Amino acid sequence: MRGIYTDLAAELRELSPDIKGVVEEKDADGEIEITRIGILDPSAARRIGKAMGRYVTLDARALSERPLDLFEAVEKRLATELAELLRRNGGKSTVLIVGLGNREVTPDSLGPRVVEGILVTRHVKQFVPEAFDFEAPGVCAIAPGVLGVTGVETMDIVKGVVERVHPDCIITIDALASRRAARISTTIQLTDAGISPGSGVGNQRAELSRESLGVPVLAIGVPLVVRAATIMTDTLSLMANETGLHADEEKLKQLAQSVCEKQLDDMIVTPKDIDAIVSDMAGIIANAVNAALFGKNLERVRSLIS
Repeated sequence: MRGIYTDLAAELRELSPDIKGVVEEKDADGEIEITRIGILDPSAARRIGKAMGRYVTLDARALSERPLDLFEAVEKRLATELAELLRRNGGKSTVLIVGLGNREVTPDSLGPRVVEGILVTRHVKQFVPEAFDFEAPGVCAIAPGVLGVTGVETMDIVKGVVERVHPDCIITIDALASRRAARISTTIQLTDAGISPGSGVGNQRAELSRESLGVPVLAIGVPLVVRAATIMTDTLSLMANETGLHADEEKLKQLAQSVCEKQLDDMIVTPKDIDAIVSDMAGIIANAVNAALFGKNLERVRSLIS
């Protein structure tokens, strides 16, 4: 839809609620709202603008206030949802974690920061196998950087690692774009449909998916930016709703789009406290991934490799 930019399946579903071949289920866990969307056929995928697969969106509006108890609740729910997707996609004997993005650009640094908090075990299992007298996957993690820094496409780096490591599953983490500023720091999307790196900051690269890499690719993303054009479009819609000037709404939107194209181009907007937001969300995701992978043996693994 013209003037609308979002990576969230839940938001795209809101814009196109009547598309056939899409199933939706809503649930709640305390203060966490859960939306599960399944895109079931290629026609629906083309129309809604997302790949076929399962999409789970966790919304916790109070996260913006940073309550520690809610952080823990979101970690637990995300771990549960991730463990279920891992189960559905063939297990976790060896898992590769890929933190997408640029560590030096704060809104795009979520992936690399999550990697810093992952408990990696593959090397220990490989060289000191007797240390694991309990069940635990071999976990490895990389932050491949971005093309402008490395000179190498992210896909090429990840594919090279996959060919040597032979993971059963890949889990990627990246920043996303939303059409609502309120979703920044309060929403997490989890999917088994893979991801296109850089989509959240308007620099989309080759997709990482089961089709391109030969193994299941799960993706965890957090909206950290909103396009300026999207904010303007939504503001005009709100003004039309409040004033009743719907007759001129489309004309105003066209004018706003023209201004955006000439003056704002692809400008993105992010909050002033983005450093703290990224740090908080990276901690939540890293803890949830560790919990989903190691389950009841999490503390044993932590003490072993710390």
